[in-house]
Amino acid sequence: MGKFSRSELEEALHHYSGVVDTCSETGDWAPFADLFVENVEYIEHAYGTFHHREDVRAWIVEVMKPFPHMRFPHEWIAYDEDNDAIVVGIKNLLDHPTEPGVEFWFPNTTRLVYAGDNLFASEEDIYNPARDAARVIGEWIQAGGVMRAAPAVQMKHVVMGEVQ
Repeated sequence: MGKFSRSELEEALHHYSGVVDTCSETGDWAPFADLFVENVEYIEHAYGTFHHREDVRAWIVEVMKPFPHMRFPHEWIAYDEDNDAIVVGIKNLLDHPTEPGVEFWFPNTTRLVYAGDNLFASEEDIYNPARDAARVIGEWIQAGGVMRAAPAVQMKHVVMGEVQ
């Protein structure tokens, strides 16, 4: 058994999701970093690993500039109470610019480890944006979507000459 009850894990995920929703609504992603302990381990398979809250803040603000209103609804949730972890199936989602209810998205699995006091000790995002994001974002742009800024953060992981 972990340190935290299932209900505390559920409440922490609810808080986390509320902050993410607010960031998406406002386009201000800086508060996202405040969901983590100072010495967080944030593993982002495409962009690298971050070990400090302020590194997460700097990264998330820059990476979200082109798509400040991207949403991240949950498709499913699994609780690993023995390890104080939550695993969530997420859609990285852009709404159609003119047709309500039409969505452009690609899958992401996120594992969070809870540290207490609505803070997480780690996050790991498991997905393949090199494969999925270009197609989805391209379709969104063809439908009239407009990036708010040029992408400023480059993916770091390259396998066989391709960004992975």
